[in-house]
Amino acid sequence: MKIHFSGIGGAGMSALAQMHAMDGAPATGSDRLFDRGGNPGLKAKLEALGIKLFPQDGGAVVKDTDLVVLSTAIEDDNPEVAAAKRLGVPLMHRSELLARHVASMRTIAVTGTSGKSTVVAMVYEMLEAAGRSPSVITGGNLIALEKRGLFGNACRGKSDLLVIEADESDGSLVNYRPAVGVFLNLTKDHQEVAVMKDILRKFRGNVTTALVNADDPSFADFAADGTFGLEAGAVRAEVTALAAGESRFRIAGEDFVLPLPGRHNAANAVAAVAAALNEGVSLADCRRALAGFQGVARRFQSIGRARGVEVVDDYAHNPAKLAAALAAAHLRARRVLAVYQPHGFAPTRLLRAELVAAFADGIGPEDRLWLPDIYYAGGTAAKDVSSRDVVEPLQRMGTQARHVPRRADIAAEIAAQAREGDIVLVMGARDPSLPDFAREILAALGRSQDSGLDSLMRN
Repeated sequence: MKIHFSGIGGAGMSALAQMHAMDGAPATGSDRLFDRGGNPGLKAKLEALGIKLFPQDGGAVVKDTDLVVLSTAIEDDNPEVAAAKRLGVPLMHRSELLARHVASMRTIAVTGTSGKSTVVAMVYEMLEAAGRSPSVITGGNLIALEKRGLFGNACRGKSDLLVIEADESDGSLVNYRPAVGVFLNLTKDHQEVAVMKDILRKFRGNVTTALVNADDPSFADFAADGTFGLEAGAVRAEVTALAAGESRFRIAGEDFVLPLPGRHNAANAVAAVAAALNEGVSLADCRRALAGFQGVARRFQSIGRARGVEVVDDYAHNPAKLAAALAAAHLRARRVLAVYQPHGFAPTRLLRAELVAAFADGIGPEDRLWLPDIYYAGGTAAKDVSSRDVVEPLQRMGTQARHVPRRADIAAEIAAQAREGDIVLVMGARDPSLPDFAREILAALGRSQDSGLDSLMRN
C-alpha cells in the first residue's frame, strides 16, 4: 500500500512511517513543523529511508494514495483530510495502523503515565541480548539504534516479537490487543486519574497476559498475571545503592548495575526484567543488557560539561517525571539550575497545581528554576494560561523561580549564574528544538569561560 502519513513529525507517526518504509512499501508524509523548517534531523532520516515529504497543503494526497494515516493533532478541516475525502481515499488514525502491527505479531505493549520509552528500550535490548531479533515502535529514540544510523524510535527485526509504547494520552491504546501488557504506574497527566484508570482498565481487558506494578495502589483491582516492583511483586528489585551515574539493585539474588541515576530507573528496570523473563529471557541476559544499556535520547541525557558545569537534557513534562528528574539531578550535584518549558496550553492548564507542588518540593533553597513561554505547536488552542501562572505561586512560597519568555535570555542568565559543580537540567516535551537549546546553554557556558580566560590574559 502507498500510505501518506499526515503529521509525520510526531514520535508515533514517524515510527509507523519508518516501519512501513523498512518493509519496502511506498510512503509519503507531511508535517506543519517541517513546513516551518523545524526538526531537520528527523526530516533527513525519513527521506533517507525513501519517504517523500510534502507541504501540508493537500497536494500530497493523490489518486494512487491507498490510505491516509492521521495523527491526533490533525484537525477535521486540515487540507489533507479534505483532499482524501474528495478523492475517496480512506482515512485512518495512527492508533488503528499501530493496532494492525500489534495484531500481526507477538506484541509486548508498555503503558503507564511515566517511564514507557525507557522500559520499551530496556525490553528491546534484553530481547536483543538474548538473540531474539525483536522489532520496536516507540516514542523515544534508542541511543543504540541511533548509533546504527537509524532515527531511533523504530526498527524492524527478523522475529515476530514486537515491543511498543502504548501511549495513554488520547485513550487510543484501547484499540490494541497485545499478547502482553506491562502496566507501569498511574498519576495525573493528560487527563484526571479516574479517567485514565478507566482507559487503562479497558486496555487490560484487551491484554492476554498483564504484568502489573505491585507498588502502585491504582492497580490494586487489576487482574494481574504477573507482578513486579521495588517494594512488592513476584519480580522484585531490592535497591542497594543510588549514585550519581548508576543504580544498583538485586533481583532473585543476582546483582544488577544500571548506568542510569535515580530510583525511578530502578523501577523501570524491574518492569523490563519482568517482561523479558515472561518471554523466556534468562536473568543473566537481562543483567548483561542493563549493564550496557545506552539509554533513550532526552531521558536524563548528558549534553556535556563546561566550566565544571554539566548540562543534562530530559523529556520530563508531567509532575511525576519532573520530580524524578530533579531527584536524579540532586544525586549528581549540590545545586540544580533547572529550566522547564511547558509543552502546551491544555496540559499546563490541567496540571498547574500539580506542577507548582512538584517544583515547590523538588527545587531546593540553593536551586534556581526558569520557565520560558509555553511551547505552541500550532493548531487550535485556548491561550488562556501562561508560564507566569506556575511561577508566581512558587515565588510566593519562596522558591527561586522566574518566568523569562525568551530562551536565549535564560541561557545568558544561566551562564552568568552557574558555578563549578552545578548541574543544568533542561526539561520539556514535544518541542524538538529543546536539545538544541541545551547545547546553546553549554555553548554559552563555554563562551563565558573563554571570556574569563581572555580577561585574565589582559590583566
